[in-house]
Amino acid sequence: MDAIISQKRVWYNQRVRFDTLSSYFEKLEKTSSRLALIDILADLFKKAQEDEIGEIIHLLQGRIAPFFEPVEIGMAEKNVAGAIAKAYKFSKEEVLSLYRQLGDMGLVVQKIAPHRASKITVKEIVATLSQISEEFGEGTVQRRQGLLVGLLQKLDPTSAKHLARIPLGNTRLGIGDPTILDALALSELGDKSKRKMLEGAYDRTSDLALIATALRKSGLQGIQSLKVRVGFPIRSELCERLPTPEKIIEKMEKVNVQYKYDGFRVQIHKFRDDVRMFSRNLENMTHMFPELRDATRKQIKAETAILDCEALAYNPESEEFLPFQETTKRRRKHNIEEIAKELPLKAFVFDILYKDGESLIDTPLLKRMDILKQTVHTDDTLIPSVGEIVTEPKRLQAMLDEAISKGLEGLVVKRVDSLYEAGGRNFNWVKLKRHSAGELNDTIDCVILGYIFGKGKRTAFGAGALLVGVYDSKADEFVTVSKIGTGLTDEEWQEIKVQSSKFKVKSKPARVISLIEPSVWVEPKIVIEVLADEITRSPIHTAGKTGSDPGYALRFPRLVSFRSSDKRAEDATSVEELIKMYKGQTKKE
Repeated sequence: MDAIISQKRVWYNQRVRFDTLSSYFEKLEKTSSRLALIDILADLFKKAQEDEIGEIIHLLQGRIAPFFEPVEIGMAEKNVAGAIAKAYKFSKEEVLSLYRQLGDMGLVVQKIAPHRASKITVKEIVATLSQISEEFGEGTVQRRQGLLVGLLQKLDPTSAKHLARIPLGNTRLGIGDPTILDALALSELGDKSKRKMLEGAYDRTSDLALIATALRKSGLQGIQSLKVRVGFPIRSELCERLPTPEKIIEKMEKVNVQYKYDGFRVQIHKFRDDVRMFSRNLENMTHMFPELRDATRKQIKAETAILDCEALAYNPESEEFLPFQETTKRRRKHNIEEIAKELPLKAFVFDILYKDGESLIDTPLLKRMDILKQTVHTDDTLIPSVGEIVTEPKRLQAMLDEAISKGLEGLVVKRVDSLYEAGGRNFNWVKLKRHSAGELNDTIDCVILGYIFGKGKRTAFGAGALLVGVYDSKADEFVTVSKIGTGLTDEEWQEIKVQSSKFKVKSKPARVISLIEPSVWVEPKIVIEVLADEITRSPIHTAGKTGSDPGYALRFPRLVSFRSSDKRAEDATSVEELIKMYKGQTKKE
């Protein structure tokens, strides 16, 4: 044991060089087994010192900061191409021509970079990338390119390949958060099954780097000390499904009922006059919604607070809430003030998770609703949604009918004594939608895993059918559930091709389990909303497939909308949800 500890200390006294990290990136990129990914990551983490393990995790995610921090390296493809051209004495046109051929700026660099020894460390790389992200004003492009050129000229071809991908946010490693947590548990606690000990801290803070650093520094005691804090988004609690008001009351008895709004899930963090807003997939959206920021400063009676909300676009002339497709237009980086006037937002505040230095996630729901009423001053922009207590199926059905008459999706029904389970999906929260009863008419969020070349008219689009899947949360894998060839307009097929081209890969991604081989594989990044007639059993799809038993598939699926703007792939419908929907559906007479 002493020898092992001594060996670890030797590792920790050495800085991880970027060529070492890049060699691990190479292994990860070529690995299709999730278990092998965990082992590779665990071995990498053992080599990292306390003050660099977090930086390594960010780089694995193609970042230099957590997803919720608005830190962007901010270099477009043409600017990166310009830096590559200057670093290796090529013309920009030659670099872009190679890029069109290879489809990956990293492969371009690997092809043209000269062979040289590389001794630059991970910390030096991160420091320079951080400097690039902080460059603004006149001459920004030139300064950023100059800094990237300086790095490229110090790296061997493989290291340069992986560096070039980072400013473009395209590391192509296909590693999910649960896989990183498994690897941390294996490297630091000796057993990946101890991941559960880390998940609570992750759900409270949403920062894998913070967790890794605390674990390395103080072990499980450090993990337990990571509490809810303003500025660190809490992972959203999610809903289960039940088919009818009768089933809901039978299972949950006394419930709090709120309208279900079809908008953006927004988590608002207030620290005095500083306001930050985060999406369900941890993106910082503060700059996009100035009216919500201003309303938070005026309406929230607290020095510090964290609110869970749903934001919808609103037409003040017709006094109507607009559909999700209209609300998505508010997600933009430019012309924000103009679009805010055209499509003002209203946010329904349905939960409070923190107030004046105290976490409320372990406070029962009804008590949180009392605190919410005391904290949010009613106005036209931030609207408290504290719900109604219901014990009878008839009243629940009446509320569902009211919601539908208002053009809303349905209801969210919650146990009155439930705590806020960050990142959880269970029967503390249940959604009841207009089509939950009877045949399958509820939508399913699927992930595009690949596409099959088109024939006839669709040849022009390059895609004739999509291979889509759902998320297996237990295995941290994506499994197939359908091929979709209907429900898309010509424009949507073209949009699919454009979006998918950003994530095309040469071989099946590591976390994808499929018996079907599409023409082109796509990294699981793009979420779409799908409507189908029913869920059936199928031997050719891998969702819920075990041994010789068939999997689950969608019958007559068609695309409803793109949901990538507000959902990560891991937020798509889970296999567990799919099976429950299968068991809950009824056949047509």
